[in-house]
Amino acid sequence: FLFVCLFSLFLCTMKTVGYAAQSQDADLTPYEFERRALRDDDVAMEILYSGVCHSDVHTVRGDWGVPEYPQVVGHEIIGRVIEVGSKVTKFAVGDIGAVGCMVDSPCTTCDDCTKIGEPYCAKGMVGTYNGKDLHDGSVTKGGYSKHIVVRDHFVLTVPKSLDISRAAPLLCAGITMYSPLHHWKAGPGKKVAIVGLGGLGHMGVKLAKGMGADVTVISRSAGKEEDAARLGADRVLISTNEDALKEAERSFDLIIDTVPVHHDIMPYVPLLSPQGTICLVGQLGPLPDVNSLPLVFGRRSISGSIIGGIRETQEMLDFCAEKDILPDVETIKMSEINEAWARMLKSDVR
Repeated sequence: FLFVCLFSLFLCTMKTVGYAAQSQDADLTPYEFERRALRDDDVAMEILYSGVCHSDVHTVRGDWGVPEYPQVVGHEIIGRVIEVGSKVTKFAVGDIGAVGCMVDSPCTTCDDCTKIGEPYCAKGMVGTYNGKDLHDGSVTKGGYSKHIVVRDHFVLTVPKSLDISRAAPLLCAGITMYSPLHHWKAGPGKKVAIVGLGGLGHMGVKLAKGMGADVTVISRSAGKEEDAARLGADRVLISTNEDALKEAERSFDLIIDTVPVHHDIMPYVPLLSPQGTICLVGQLGPLPDVNSLPLVFGRRSISGSIIGGIRETQEMLDFCAEKDILPDVETIKMSEINEAWARMLKSDVR
């Protein structure tokens, strides 16, 4: 029996270990659990790198609704394929694959899935963690673990030229920024502003510059100027400087706001050129302070965006490989995850 399991993982479940939160306020601690037996269209991977995302903290702490515990988060995953189901042709044992925020969907074939992306499907998607498995209803567990089993449609090919030790955050932060930049056609002749210079913001600067856009970073802190210049930004606009904001009015075709907490977006709206768009990718929830006047009289728009579909995410990975775009990362051991979360919440990460 053990011999069969070693050589045919799809015949049995896979024991693995991760780091889990047992409750809303608990630290993450080692946790043993089982990954499902492989289905015909599944890919099993040994996880090599997993990014740390603000969404991980929001989920565990119940900011978006109380999750099921134990909760194993992580949706920026790079791994090595160790087994494939009988109908899988896209991957072979030994390949390097990637998994982002989705691991399954009840659809993938409707117009929304094929023309926009699986996250926008009316039938929903199965999240990499805190989702419901479509077959047995079990709670999905993410990348803070040694292994993962995913439907092959949702496993991405990692270009060989990408440094896999740095590529994991592309699976959330990268695609979160690439998708609106791509949708609103950032490129030569377009002026793009990025609000915030954290995990999302720094990727936005790199991607927008890679597309050929003129890029401004909007920040509360003048101390971000050196970092912004290093990342390729053309300039920094200090949001607390009213004179600078006035001078920058009607400047930007697209503003992407990455700030993950409630804040007033109205000071940014006059910065948009006529028909410009401000896209929210960080703040989730009500916008009670919105004034329609500068929107109506400038034909300006407030929009939002969430990650991207599988096709667009693969396109993003290929683009990053072509342009040599990678996130700035600090590599830690899994045992250091609680310290990493504390530092992230204090913005003590570069």
